[in-house]
Amino acid sequence: MKLPESSRIQLTPDLNICRILNGMWQVSGGHGRINRKQAIASMFDYMDADFTTWDLADHYGPAEDFIGEFRQQIIHQRGPEALANLQAFTKWVPRPTKMTRQVVEENIDISRQRMGVESLDLMQFHWWEYGNPNYLDALKYMAELQAEGKIKHLALTNFDTEHLKIILDSGINIVSNQVQFSVLDRRPEVKMVKFCQENNIKLFAYGTLGGGLFSEKYLGKSEPGWGMFQTASLNKYMNMVKAWGDWTLFQSLLQTLKEIADKHGVSIANVAVRYVLENPAVAGAIVGARLGVSQHIEDNAKVFEFSLDAEDVEKIQAIGERSRNLFELIGDCGDEYRRR
Repeated sequence: MKLPESSRIQLTPDLNICRILNGMWQVSGGHGRINRKQAIASMFDYMDADFTTWDLADHYGPAEDFIGEFRQQIIHQRGPEALANLQAFTKWVPRPTKMTRQVVEENIDISRQRMGVESLDLMQFHWWEYGNPNYLDALKYMAELQAEGKIKHLALTNFDTEHLKIILDSGINIVSNQVQFSVLDRRPEVKMVKFCQENNIKLFAYGTLGGGLFSEKYLGKSEPGWGMFQTASLNKYMNMVKAWGDWTLFQSLLQTLKEIADKHGVSIANVAVRYVLENPAVAGAIVGARLGVSQHIEDNAKVFEFSLDAEDVEKIQAIGERSRNLFELIGDCGDEYRRR
């Protein structure tokens, strides 16, 4: 199976990526036991289907190690030239404390060593406390490491619009910002999208499938009780559903997505991802990969077989108008991870 040309985007002159990124949070725990051998074998399935781009982090359990081992197996089985088809974007999520050149470089080197690369494709930086301004020092040192060749491109994860502007005004060149964005959580549309378009920054969207809630599995079903979800993702995004509205309104959203999906001959999940990908600021959507446990490669490929029309978008947004305003309730992108 090969994906169409529309499945890819030129993120930077040297990074041509798949617009559905394989998310590796699922190997960090809370999503079922992961068999290392089966996981690596599954990674070849994704790559052979043209899903060549991976999203991970230093704290996603063995995710960086998996990439390192995957690279070695690619070299052994297909030759080093085959590595040109692989893109792996990691994150650094330090404790908010004093940042020195040594601290930053040591952590970047750990990721490089675990992933088996001389230079990280994309380092996505997260900072928990805006009240601690040392994030600017960390980014300054990362920019130095970028100039020295240890990092190809700098990016962010879960920064809000205000602090993204502060970073740009400090002279740091940022390629992308990873934020929660879905048919339910449309906060990026308030401020972030416009700012990113004006400053040539792309968004990577996570939570586009609500951990699996945006699927036929939950359509027409009673609200799940406490303890019924078996993954950390489902528990996380169920809390977001409750903040957004209630189960009855969520069922209305699922029913609307189902009607649109049937119209195009695709799944609810396909429609949910397609909605986000059609935003002009979005480079890619991150879809969790439960490596060696379950995979949805063929279904994910259908995202690139259709487009939403104006009527589809209006129906989705009409449901959102009946929900609570998450921007007013939670704040801008990433504010759910910080005290307001």
